[in-house]
Amino acid sequence: MFRQTILLYKNAYSGLSRPIWMQAAVMLINRAGTMVVPFLTIYLNTALHFSIAKSGAVLSVYGAGAILGVYIGGKLTDRIGFFPVQFWSLLFNGILFLVLWRLRGFTEICACIFLLSSIGEAFRPANAAATAYYSKPENRTRSYSLNRLAVNIGFAVGPALGGFLAALSYKWLFWTDGCTCIVAAMFLWWQLKPRASGAKAEAQGAPRATAAPPDAKAATEEGPARSPYKDKIFLRFIFLVWVYAIGFFQIFSVIPLYYERVIHLNNVQVGLLFSMNGILIALLEMVLVYRLENKKPNSVYISYGVLMHAAAFAVLLICPALAWVAVFHMLLMTAAEMTSVPFMNSYFVGRSHEQTRGQYAALYGMAFSAAQVVGPSLGAQVAGFWGFRWLWGILMGVALLNYLGFRRLTASERS
Repeated sequence: MFRQTILLYKNAYSGLSRPIWMQAAVMLINRAGTMVVPFLTIYLNTALHFSIAKSGAVLSVYGAGAILGVYIGGKLTDRIGFFPVQFWSLLFNGILFLVLWRLRGFTEICACIFLLSSIGEAFRPANAAATAYYSKPENRTRSYSLNRLAVNIGFAVGPALGGFLAALSYKWLFWTDGCTCIVAAMFLWWQLKPRASGAKAEAQGAPRATAAPPDAKAATEEGPARSPYKDKIFLRFIFLVWVYAIGFFQIFSVIPLYYERVIHLNNVQVGLLFSMNGILIALLEMVLVYRLENKKPNSVYISYGVLMHAAAFAVLLICPALAWVAVFHMLLMTAAEMTSVPFMNSYFVGRSHEQTRGQYAALYGMAFSAAQVVGPSLGAQVAGFWGFRWLWGILMGVALLNYLGFRRLTASERS
């Protein structure tokens, strides 16, 4: 049994290119310093004495900036390449975290948050295009999962350490987050900057022509570079991703407040719960994807994850406000994330064309960013006026409808 387990893990990580591993290392360095966003609502509410509604509004501003960022990032990726977009996004994002710490007023914080998220989220489509370029069709989902592995190992470290640092001073959250962004930019420059004139294609970030996964109709059927905005099935997929992300982003806004105010967890305990999420994903996701990849359409696995997402909100709705409920809820959120998000990445890449991959990645990123605009503010408003249980019930119902939407998407692909 032990040898079989070791072999399973070995096979799950084999066959990935060196640049994919270096991309993952960049993500690890960056995400190990992820401390500000998980604690932002708590910081704004307790340290700066913002109301819950104002704290949610700041995160909505973050989402608005992110929409602009991923759109511009996708355009720039297709024009100048994924490397420069990634590098400058990381560098300037780090500097802005250091600036954000010095601000106290609601308006100036919103302005800085908008700029920070616009620049920071431009990284996302560039990173997605880079992963598509460096991966092979048969291991593309695992390549994205390796990136997510790095994100979640970093996320296991960042919030847990952030909880201890927040107990000393919130200043250290901003400084650590900013400095790790800058270090990640330097590592990217050192390891992945094209060094030879013959590497022009890589420097420009032009993805290799690759085959689509089994559930995606080739994007080249209707022309050499179809726009994602004319791909009707993809637009349906984007809407469903947006709905999923509205619920997902409650984990960075209202859910930490629920843990603190209703379940009465402290900052350290909240940080440890976030770390549990990262540790479980780091241990299990690559093996899970290895066992599932290319066996069923991606949308089938996504629908399973969305169903577990509904179950996670049902736990908060039905169960008493106890510490074990918070743990169980986070376990379900983690299982939902592992089953859905890796296959969402593969789905959008499978429908993209090499000349418009940055724009497909941008539209996919915009779905999450738009959810950041709506989700935190809407969740805070519902929780503030009607209470947390109303919020959990609404989110559970929406997730169930979203599950049905992904199942219909699967049926339409097979027809």
